[in-house]
Amino acid sequence: MTTKTTQPSLSMAQILLCGGAIVTLSMGIRHGFGLWLQPITQDMGWTRESFSLAIAVQNLSWGILGIFVGILADRIGAFKVLIGGSILYALGLVGMALSPTSTIFLLTAGVLIGAAQAGTTYAVIYGVLGRQIPVAQRSWAMGVTAAAGSFGQFFMVPVEGGLIAQFGWSNALLVLAVFALLIAGLAFGLREPGFSSGTPIKRDQTVGQALKEAWSYPSFLLLMAGYFVCGFQVMFIGVHMPSYLKDFGMAPHVASYSLALVGLFNIFGTYLAGNLGQKMPKRYLLSGIYSLRSVATVCFLLAPLSPWSVYIFCAAMGFLWLSTVPLTNATIAQIFGVQHLSMLGGFVFFSHQIGSFLGVWLGGYLYDINGNYDMVWYISIGLGIFAALVNLPVRESAIARPSTANAA
Repeated sequence: MTTKTTQPSLSMAQILLCGGAIVTLSMGIRHGFGLWLQPITQDMGWTRESFSLAIAVQNLSWGILGIFVGILADRIGAFKVLIGGSILYALGLVGMALSPTSTIFLLTAGVLIGAAQAGTTYAVIYGVLGRQIPVAQRSWAMGVTAAAGSFGQFFMVPVEGGLIAQFGWSNALLVLAVFALLIAGLAFGLREPGFSSGTPIKRDQTVGQALKEAWSYPSFLLLMAGYFVCGFQVMFIGVHMPSYLKDFGMAPHVASYSLALVGLFNIFGTYLAGNLGQKMPKRYLLSGIYSLRSVATVCFLLAPLSPWSVYIFCAAMGFLWLSTVPLTNATIAQIFGVQHLSMLGGFVFFSHQIGSFLGVWLGGYLYDINGNYDMVWYISIGLGIFAALVNLPVRESAIARPSTANAA
């Protein structure tokens, strides 16, 4: 390929601050979309399924395009990808605010914002972390960045709720479009010198070889299966929890506070997961996280519904929310190295987004059929048990390659 290599050159503080701030904005905006379900559907006369389908397509678009964005970020660096993603995010939010029909809403809130999220979230940022952070601190650094995404949810969801109350749902989206453009400025802090000349980085494997290796390795497929469940669970709760609570007569602030609690406790959960991932087998941690999600959901459904039961459940789920992200991505880097980390992370995340699509869409579809969310809760519990089991056989050791050294 070429002879040029990239050496770590950005300070860890700079990477974590800029990368964390980007994820805070991108994920924080995204996590508040559930607050728009009822205002938009009631104002526009749409069904919950029509809104849910758009957000489901958003997750699917994010997952599909994330693969290609990952390949692009591995080839040209994160900086240019983040600039493009920031612009797409702003355009998608403006389109979401001004959509006159559910079809255009699906294209803007769904396809366009999904593409933007592919270029501004974990796969791209973790590629920089993998290249710039020593392996001994990689899981921890990924945990810190995931915690930043959680802080975004804690901080941004109440802000978004306040914007809707103050300015109306359409104008609130226009304000968020300005927030999204801040990502472009932060991207300058992740401009890796090794990519600035336009000369490709040396690879021991081609994209095709890396894909063939990963898809023939059972642990990669098991990680994909577990991540599918993660997407299903978090997106069902993130999008439909506000409406679920309103159906039971809960005040609107309960939904905002509950989603904020998810973000707050996830700061601690993801940071702890990243730390423990440096010391314990990640497969056991992942299995435990999925098991506890099912236990927490069962307890929530059995307990009498009240604001406090909602807050306790959301705090528990928050602790487990994105804690799978640093563990899953660090495992991929540990097995396959970092040369194609954004791409391989994109493939695993695609599985996550298929789960997200089904969690969001099925929530709306089964609600419209049954008049409640009971069936989706039961599916979520069963999937959590499945994910706990499939993560146990994952082999975390570096893959043995006969002719190349491991790139980690």
